[in-house]
Amino acid sequence: MKFEDGVWPEYDEQLEKLEIRLLLEAVFNRYGHDFRNYSYPSMRRRIWHRATMEQLGTISMLQHLVLHDRDAFERLLGDLVIPVTELFRDPGMFRFFRGKVAPELAKLPFVRIWHAGCASGEEAYSSAIVMDEKGLLDHSRIYATDISRQALQRAREGVVPPDRMEAYERNYEDSGGAQSIAAYYGEAGGVFRLKPSIADRIVFAEHNLVTDRSFNEFHVIFCRNVMIYFNSDLRDRVHALLYESLADGGFLILGGKESVAFTRLAGRYEIWSDEHRVYRKVR
Repeated sequence: MKFEDGVWPEYDEQLEKLEIRLLLEAVFNRYGHDFRNYSYPSMRRRIWHRATMEQLGTISMLQHLVLHDRDAFERLLGDLVIPVTELFRDPGMFRFFRGKVAPELAKLPFVRIWHAGCASGEEAYSSAIVMDEKGLLDHSRIYATDISRQALQRAREGVVPPDRMEAYERNYEDSGGAQSIAAYYGEAGGVFRLKPSIADRIVFAEHNLVTDRSFNEFHVIFCRNVMIYFNSDLRDRVHALLYESLADGGFLILGGKESVAFTRLAGRYEIWSDEHRVYRKVR
C-alpha cells in the first residue's frame, strides 16, 4: 500500500483493526505502556496521524518502526497522549478549590496533592500557586505524574511561552488570584520561568495509571480529562486506583466530562461540586 499526496487507498477495516490491536499489544510488551483499553476511535485517529507523519503505508510498518526505534516510539507516544493544558484552566474550578477545598486542607498538619496525567505541568503549577496564596505551600508536597518523558521534561523546566502570559493572567484573575501571575515567574531573555519557591514544592515523575500501583496516600488528587479516552473497564480500574490512593476525607477532582456517578465507588464519595466535579471520600 502506498501513501500519495495525503490520500490513503481503500483499506480493509478488519485488517486495520487487527493491525491496531497488534500495535498496541506490541507497545505494551516492549515499552510497558498500555493503550489496549483506550477508546478505539481516538486511538485509530492518532495512530494514523503518526503513520502519515512517518510516511508509512500501513500500521504494521509503524509497528516495526516503533519496536526498533525508541525515538519513533516517543513520537508515537506524544500523539497518543496529546496534552491539552494551561495555567488555571477552568478558572471556576480553581476558584472553588481556593474557596472551599483549601480551607479544609488548612486543618491538616501536612498536605499531599497528586496531579495524575499532568502533561506539561501547568495544572500542578496552578495548584502550587493557590496553596502558596493560602499559606499552605510550606507544609505541602505536590506530586505530578505522566507517562510521557517528553511532557515531564517540559514540566520540570517550568517555562511559560511569552505569548500565553496574557491569557494565563486572565485565567488567574478569574480563579480569584490575589495579585498578578507574573509575580510567580522570573523573566530572562524573553523566557518566563516558574520561581524556585513554587517549583521546588513539585515532584515530577513517570507513572502509568493503567499499569502502575498507588505510591502514596493523598489528600487531593487531580485527574482531569484523562479518563475520557478510556473504555469502561479501564475507567473502573483507574477509579479503584484513585480511591485507594485517597486518604479518608480526601478530595478527587475530575474533568468536566468525567464523574464518579455510575461507577462502583459512587456511594463512597460525597459530591462537593457537581459543576466542577469535586468529590470527597467519605468511606
